Amino acid sequence: MTASERPGPRRDRLEDRAKVFTIGAAYGFVAGVFAMALLVWQFGDVVARRPAPGLTEKRPSTVDKSVDDRDSAAATGGRDPLSAPPTISAPPGAELKDRDLVIPVDGVRPDQLTRQFADARGGRRHEAVDILASLGTPVKAVEDGRVARLFTSKAGGITIYQFDPSERYCYYYAHLDRYADGLRENDKVKRGQVIGYVGITGNAPKNTPHLHFAVFRLNAEKRWWEGTPIDPYDLLR
Repeated sequence: MTASERPGPRRDRLEDRAKVFTIGAAYGFVAGVFAMALLVWQFGDVVARRPAPGLTEKRPSTVDKSVDDRDSAAATGGRDPLSAPPTISAPPGAELKDRDLVIPVDGVRPDQLTRQFADARGGRRHEAVDILASLGTPVKAVEDGRVARLFTSKAGGITIYQFDPSERYCYYYAHLDRYADGLRENDKVKRGQVIGYVGITGNAPKNTPHLHFAVFRLNAEKRWWEGTPIDPYDLLR
């Protein structure tokens, strides 16, 4: 090789630069292809997750409220529980206050009654009102209804269980001397009708004739012995 054919320093540098440029271009091309592929993949994923025309996108929720919402709707009759006004439960027997029940003992005035519902009688609450009257004083039905049971017991003596017209309440008349003539179970009675007479039967003191009068809200089976007691004093005043 002659001196003119040997590459000089300048030519060596140019060749080195050409190699670097070629390698850089190759890497740049590969990087560009990779970036383009990544962009296409991301764009395709967005398109695939886009909701179809006319549909609303459902955003994911961390809590599945479908069961809670269904139960809440059932409990509120289909209303939104957040917008439904609060329910205020009336006390048992509140509707009876508007029925203007008659005092069940003839000749007795409202101001002669005393509150005795919570008094202790024989180790238990009284849950009734005792209306004092002379032996044989007529006892009247406090409102229309049906004679559900005529019964004689050791504690109550001669008793009457009368259901109200809706048969959701029971009126209990105890310590009677006797029933009105011809009274039978399932008889329909009218407000103010004489159904019995004041007595001292059962565990009533023998020198204190009176009517033991109680009121119960019935359960679904209409078992008066399982009913909710209501203070008659508030209903007769």
